Amino acid sequence: MQVILLQDVETLGLRGDVVDVARGYARNFLLPRRIAEPATPARVAELRRVEAQRATQEARTAEQAGEIADVLSKTVLRFEVKSGPTGSLFGSVTPSDIADEIWRARKIRVDRRKVVLDPIKRIGRYSVPIQVFGEVEVEVKTLVVPEGGELPPEAELEALEAEEAKAAAASEVDAASAHAEAESAIAEAIAEDEVEPPTEPETEPEPDSESTADDPAAPQAS
Repeated sequence: MQVILLQDVETLGLRGDVVDVARGYARNFLLPRRIAEPATPARVAELRRVEAQRATQEARTAEQAGEIADVLSKTVLRFEVKSGPTGSLFGSVTPSDIADEIWRARKIRVDRRKVVLDPIKRIGRYSVPIQVFGEVEVEVKTLVVPEGGELPPEAELEALEAEEAKAAAASEVDAASAHAEAESAIAEAIAEDEVEPPTEPETEPEPDSESTADDPAAPQAS
């Protein structure tokens, strides 16, 4: 099934991309959460028209690209985001977010596919590479700030990241230990089921004296 992404989805695509997904994944996850919409011919045509219009506002020559790169090199983007106590974001800052903020702040159109960025998932200070045109590239300073606050010093950010990494490692060890214990319990249960209980030795049945006496084929006592 083809859908149009309404937001960037890691490993799947960027906002506006038309992608093929499993029908169940689309119906049960992407569509109900408004992460994507059905790729009808009319919507795809409209999307292509908007993309073509935006492309005319992007750099078309090396000279234009140089001017844009000069402006962007002096630009500082700022995102205020919800984050946890160790600096992890409740969400992420994506290439489409960067492109949108450049347009909002500078009215410069940048193709989100030319924003060389894995989704940002922690507060901090970043330099985001952007391929403006051809070989013209610029790094845009970007601040990802906790909502309603300011960025702590770099040393504190590193300490928070180390704390989170330590907690994640401990969690992985606990999960591995629990998994090993579960596997051991299953193995023990299987082993117990496979051990057969001891059986009593077979004994010959005692002859029935009355039956022997009546049987003409049986040897008679003299």
